[in-house]
Amino acid sequence: MLKTRVKPKQILGIILVVSVLLRLAAALYLGNEVVILPGTNDQLSYHNLALRWLGGHGFTFGEPWWPLTRANEPTAHWSFLYTLYLALMYQLFGPNPLVARLVQVVAVGMLQPYLGYLIGRRLFGEWAGLAAAALTAVYFYFIYYGATLMTEPFYITAILASLYVTILMAGSEDKHQMKWALVLGVLLGITVLLRQLYLLFVPFQLLWLLAARSKGYGRVPLAETIVAGLLLVAMMLPFTYYNYTRFNRFVLLNTNAGYAFYVGNHPVYGTRFVPILEDYTGLIPADLNMAELDEAALDQEFLKRGIQFVVDDPVRYVLLSISRVPAYFTFWPTAESGRVSNLARVGSIGLMLPFMVYGIVLALRRLGGYGLWPQPVFLLLLFCLVYTAVHLLTWALIRYRLPVDAVLLIFAGVGVVDLLRRFAPRLLPEAEISPAR
Repeated sequence: MLKTRVKPKQILGIILVVSVLLRLAAALYLGNEVVILPGTNDQLSYHNLALRWLGGHGFTFGEPWWPLTRANEPTAHWSFLYTLYLALMYQLFGPNPLVARLVQVVAVGMLQPYLGYLIGRRLFGEWAGLAAAALTAVYFYFIYYGATLMTEPFYITAILASLYVTILMAGSEDKHQMKWALVLGVLLGITVLLRQLYLLFVPFQLLWLLAARSKGYGRVPLAETIVAGLLLVAMMLPFTYYNYTRFNRFVLLNTNAGYAFYVGNHPVYGTRFVPILEDYTGLIPADLNMAELDEAALDQEFLKRGIQFVVDDPVRYVLLSISRVPAYFTFWPTAESGRVSNLARVGSIGLMLPFMVYGIVLALRRLGGYGLWPQPVFLLLLFCLVYTAVHLLTWALIRYRLPVDAVLLIFAGVGVVDLLRRFAPRLLPEAEISPAR
């Protein structure tokens, strides 16, 4: 076994520095301009929405905006929380997107790999945690999107943080976990305010917390779980009330779910889903009176009609959902993508997918005689399954898969460490994998 003077904490420090430097380079490359690049159209919306808010126009656009927002009329299509982050950066440093990018990449460049390390170390040991951190640090998609003015960087970070705190609460023998319940509630609130889609997984997460017995005395943290859920609701209420004052109807957070479900399941696809259409305006029903419906009313009408698509032809809906699998899991080069996009795809998910699968197999095998469902491994896999299913049933794009990638990279770390232990043990002292129970 190779003796080394480099301690795990020193390795982690190097990983975090590399992570931040790579993302800083991406931020500098994207620069102080906000332009449309592959997979980043949303940053143009957030940039303009933040400027409008600072100009005293509220959450509105000064011109007709995608998908169906009218000029100078209220919109809730976009994350309020991320818009306010950009507005704060512009208020403090002027309308300079580069500054917002730099602050963002430093934060997520540190936190994302560190959270991968914390989860990996707790479940599989020190070196698996370091491997997960290293893979997260150099994962091309995270470097690229980390510098874009979109919800993805903070959203993925918040998901990892909430999963880690949930695992801590489930495995702690400390009877005074209320402080962690408060932290979990805030993290869930941040995650949902960045993207309301995560609300669909919150019940699974909290139910798992209730079901997973704590080590040592088997206590179910019922009160703490309720507190976390109530704090989440409390963080959502101000935005729900704000929506009601503008639309005169109940809108929980954002007005995008109905439109996404309608467009993603329109009969125009038949049974073969196409991730990006050239023209979405042609999907708007001719009998829909656009002039009389505000954004919230339109979204609810779209949801109603999208559900009707499913009711009218459930077989087509099932086949269409199955056809989204390639769009969601694409790891090979395609003719529709440019050279850089193809290299990024193959060099990230394409390269890591075998290690992810191998790591999952190892993690499941190493549980031994312990049941799967109370284990933290089950929570991570449950998130991947539920989150994937939601997108396969609605609308699938490669960037929608990135939160799943963040979790799967933890398993990839397990696979990498095991292979090093088998074929190059001198490079990896004390590389045994010992899953937490």
